[in-house]
Amino acid sequence: MSTPDPNIAEMTDPLAETLHMLRLTGALYCRGELTAPWAVAIPRIEGVMIFITVTSGACWLELEGQEPRLLQQGSLTLIPHGTPHVLSSAAGLAGDPLLDLPVEKVSERYEVLRHGGGGALTRTMYGVVRFDDVAAEHLLKLLPEIIMIDSWDDHTGGWLQSTLRFIANEATTLKPGGETVITRLSDVVVIQAIRSWLETSPSADTGWLKALRDPQIGKTLALMHRQPGIEWSVETLATRAGMSRSAFAARFSELVGETPLKYLTEWRMRVARNRLIDTSDALAVISNDLGYQSEAAFCRAFKRVFGQPPGSIRRADASRVGPIISVPSAANAA
Repeated sequence: MSTPDPNIAEMTDPLAETLHMLRLTGALYCRGELTAPWAVAIPRIEGVMIFITVTSGACWLELEGQEPRLLQQGSLTLIPHGTPHVLSSAAGLAGDPLLDLPVEKVSERYEVLRHGGGGALTRTMYGVVRFDDVAAEHLLKLLPEIIMIDSWDDHTGGWLQSTLRFIANEATTLKPGGETVITRLSDVVVIQAIRSWLETSPSADTGWLKALRDPQIGKTLALMHRQPGIEWSVETLATRAGMSRSAFAARFSELVGETPLKYLTEWRMRVARNRLIDTSDALAVISNDLGYQSEAAFCRAFKRVFGQPPGSIRRADASRVGPIISVPSAANAA
């Protein structure tokens, strides 16, 4: 097991570092060309984030359990938990089921949907993405049911909306390499929307997010995130935070909701789970990288956190059929 390196660089903004760690995977994108009257019903899609950009015209969004919202040209909307919703040209229309609508498949990750009754035209970009990252598991469960940036004029100095315009242009005239441009820029605007919520929402200053912002506790969280295999102890973490052991332990538990070493163990196990799913690394290699001197000790810790041995996670993943998003036509929406 490695010992703490006093020369490990420390981030001045642990929350920014956490956002930097987010990786979007399993993305599907669909350009919608929709003529009134139209309505599309999207079912619940587990484990994904959905984003909607209205590039021209307007449409209504009806999210399960909430009042209808009008999405204007230039709006960016995130639905972080895959909640069922209806997109339509007028509020209250019954949506055509998503999976019943034909699309023009441009590539494995990009589709075009043309749908509606021939009236006023609305153009949209619709994306289904997944954050395949340990940090994202903590962050996404704290996000609200919906995040909205409402117009071309925003508080980001204009670059976000300029990016949305660029995506709109690429979507309309898909040139060679256009799909790559759209997917890369979409990743950027999704993370920017999350940043916007973090900067403006009172609920973003609680719990784990508040801990990341704390000058002392945030520093130790960043160290554990970046170096989970280090032999961190409460004493060494307290020293890096510039606090006494007892004051550090109390403040960490107050903000994070669990002890430093319990948090570290759970973080290690989530890193391990991702590696079991995403790589063919041997169990012994993963356990050693995460600071366990024996594979047996690692397996016991893994089972305590997830209720099953690590081998079961890898076998279950190998048995899954299809892409990481289990509904292949999930991007068939507007």
